[in-house]
Amino acid sequence: MSFFARWIRAKSNQRYKLLTRLTAPSGSVHALAISNDGQLLACGGTEGVKLWDINSQKELACSSHHHESQGTVSCAAWTLTRPTAAETLCYGAGLGYVSNLPLTAGQKRFQEICTRRLGSGFEITCLSWDSTSSEANTRITVGTRDKIVQVLLLNANSQLQSVFAVRLDNTVPKSVAFAENRDIYVFGLYDGNFITLEGTDGTVVREFSCQSVIGHAAVSLKRGLFVVDNATDGFTMYHLENEGEEPVRTFTTAVPSMSVPKQVAFGEEGKVIAGGSDNGLVYIFDRKAGELLEALHHADGGLVQTIAVSGNR
Repeated sequence: MSFFARWIRAKSNQRYKLLTRLTAPSGSVHALAISNDGQLLACGGTEGVKLWDINSQKELACSSHHHESQGTVSCAAWTLTRPTAAETLCYGAGLGYVSNLPLTAGQKRFQEICTRRLGSGFEITCLSWDSTSSEANTRITVGTRDKIVQVLLLNANSQLQSVFAVRLDNTVPKSVAFAENRDIYVFGLYDGNFITLEGTDGTVVREFSCQSVIGHAAVSLKRGLFVVDNATDGFTMYHLENEGEEPVRTFTTAVPSMSVPKQVAFGEEGKVIAGGSDNGLVYIFDRKAGELLEALHHADGGLVQTIAVSGNR
């Protein structure tokens, strides 16, 4: 039995309050994603994909039932397909599949239209979309377990077309993100490398080590920052561009009892940092001051590896 909680900003001494708990029938949760309009929640894991309307807390109809053949859902992101700006869920799976679930016009139903297996079928470790582009086609970047970063185009018919793919020397991509100029930021799981790739052909533009493994990474283009789960004492923040390679600060948590990846995110338009734990808590830090604002109680103990935020630009 898997469950996850939703918190909202509170108008009291507590910064957040628990709004609801949603329960998935079985299996573990590996990916959470909130739609761009903040209305929909996607949950992915060992039992495939499930979708909820956040306001009504009702589960939505979804045609994706291929998790047994495609593998565990490992990552997910909501894109806006043009020209209608319709919400489309794009997700990756353990056997190398990328799938798209666009919202059926006039209905709260998602119909899987396009599924594509990339390369040799290694796990899709991460994916992201270019939210700054105004083109008719949506650019998506995908990282796979065999050290490949690929850029795809999602067209208006929800079909995927390859732009380019590049194999990294030593880096297994754990997180990816687009820069404002279409370059691609890549964050390495084991070597802790932060790499910038040229957006047209994947040429390495910049590379340095964050001096730790990277359990997960999040980017704030608005603030010019990124933050990583350092898998030791918390979450470490860096500048994205041309400000040196030293950390801005580390948001320190309780010493973990085990070294496992925990997701991290910018929230409240980049004002706070939110991150998971191995003790049942979600930590909320003030980005500027570095102080712990609140520790949200998700469970009495255990791993909180998967989080999602709304309004994080």
